[in-house]
Order: sequence, then C-alpha cells, then structure tokens
Amino acid sequence: MRIHIGCEMSFDFPQETPLIAMLNVHYSRASDLERPDFLISNPPVPIESYRDSFGNWCNRLVAPPGRFTFGTDAVIRDPGTFEMGDLMAWQHEVRDLPADTLLFLLPSRFCESDLLADEAWRLFGNTPLGIPRVQAVCDFVHSHIVFNYGNARPTRTAAEAYREQSGVCRDYAHLAVTFCRALNIPTRYCTGYISDIGM
Repeated sequence: MRIHIGCEMSFDFPQETPLIAMLNVHYSRASDLERPDFLISNPPVPIESYRDSFGNWCNRLVAPPGRFTFGTDAVIRDPGTFEMGDLMAWQHEVRDLPADTLLFLLPSRFCESDLLADEAWRLFGNTPLGIPRVQAVCDFVHSHIVFNYGNARPTRTAAEAYREQSGVCRDYAHLAVTFCRALNIPTRYCTGYISDIGM
C-alpha cells in the first residue's frame, strides 16, 4: 500500500529559538519513500541535518521570532503486514549481549530503571525468561495504568506513572521499557503516529 505521511507544525516564537526536529522516516525505510521527506520551513531557514547515536535523522535549525511553520510530506510504500516477533526468543545473559545493546539497559530521563529495579524483580522475578517475561511486563502495565488525557504532562516519568497509575501512551511505553531494562532486557522506545488508515 501507499501511505501519505508527514506533518505540519506551527509556532509563535517570542524570540529566536534553536530546535532539533526528528520527523523523518528511519533510514532503514528510506528506500521505500517515493520521494524524500525533506523538512521544509516557512519562512525558509538554514537546516543542518545529522544522524544521532540511535540512527535517527535529526534536523537542526533556528526558528525566527514570530509565526514559524515546518513539516514534512511524502509517500511511503509498505506491504501492510505486521512485523512478526520471534515468540521463542531467548533472553541472553548480560555478559553475552552485543556491546551496542548495553545502552538500552541503562536508566534514562523518563525510564528510571534504577529506581524501579526492586519493584521489577518483585513483580516479575519469577516469570519465565524471554518473551513470556516481556509479555508479563506488558500485561501488568496495561492493567496498572488508566489512560487519562486529562492529567497528562510531558514531564511524567515511568516511576511517576507507576505511582500515579495514570497516563497516556508514552507513559505505558516508558513504564514497560523501565521494567524490562531493570530485568536486564535491552529495551528502547520508538514513537510515531498512525492516524486515519484504519490501524
């Protein structure tokens, strides 16, 4: 199938404002684009692009004062099939993990795996290793947090979502990532939106 992808964002800035916009398709899917998903701004400003340590394409720019709009627009080809995970995937010992996965065991700004480690082991330490343990984490998070836009905030961490038992999509993801990392399962978070294509 062909999916029209992109976004447009407008802001009113009181002063010059440096930005890093991460709005492009991941490089692993770039060959599926029918045309490049360049970041375009109005008014036009110089844009410096680079790839971050996670492989994300980043666009660095300085927005001028006043109304500023930027976005992307492209069409991507996709087979429309779900990616099947390996239901028999084994959980490797930390000592056997590739070096480039170790970063995804560490605590981060929103995923304080160090703070929730004791709780993760209390809740999931007796579950079978591998996919069953990950599924147990996801099932727990799904039942523990009540979805609530009304009290959403951009600064909520996984520990706060766990304590408050409330949140939005990212809070579910952050808590699941946090528990998995605390259980020595390398985990990272990828975000995106699918709006009106029936998913």
